[in-house]
Amino acid sequence: MSFITTLLHNLNYPTILLLMLLESTVVPVPSELVVAPAAYHAASGELNVILVVLFATIGADIGASINYFVALYLGRPVIYKFANSKWGKLCLLNQQKVEKSERYFDNHGVAATLTGRLIPGIRHLISLPAGLARMNYWKFLLYTTIGAGLWHSILAAMGWYLSTIPGFQEDQLEDTIKQYNHSFVIGIVIIIVLIAAFYSIKWYIKHKKGKKDA
Repeated sequence: MSFITTLLHNLNYPTILLLMLLESTVVPVPSELVVAPAAYHAASGELNVILVVLFATIGADIGASINYFVALYLGRPVIYKFANSKWGKLCLLNQQKVEKSERYFDNHGVAATLTGRLIPGIRHLISLPAGLARMNYWKFLLYTTIGAGLWHSILAAMGWYLSTIPGFQEDQLEDTIKQYNHSFVIGIVIIIVLIAAFYSIKWYIKHKKGKKDA
């Protein structure tokens, strides 16, 4: 049994924090197989679901901050070199994935730090282009916290819901979560569209107000 597997079978607040810290760096830890099962246990009173989301989000913030500062101080050549290395491949990384996260950041601006936390394949890497772009750290942390908190809340809601299904057993969690993954991706896309609409409206109002003042 691997170290990660051992932690997944012994979920408590410190392990939730550690696993989400690892997931927000470059270690391939699936957050849906951490937060949803933890919330499932919370429904039976073993854990507190609010603390599950809180510790998961704190872990994500710490992991994302590590990526941010690594990218900030080491720069693109070192990041690419690691992504293409044997260790990078063990973490399921490659240069193309890093470049994809950079393009997403470039196309969506600082809000990408928030919305990127909701997209599989981008979520754990979006902090790298934020560091490379020297984004203000406190703004980065705020958006990361909101995005990670929202994602973990969605996962926690799913875990809690599964606990209410009559006859549902814990050994069904992993397969059921994977089955729901497609629906979750659609839901996430809808959330991102709503967020994008909010920022577009906000920009339009600000732009219109600026014209009136002029």
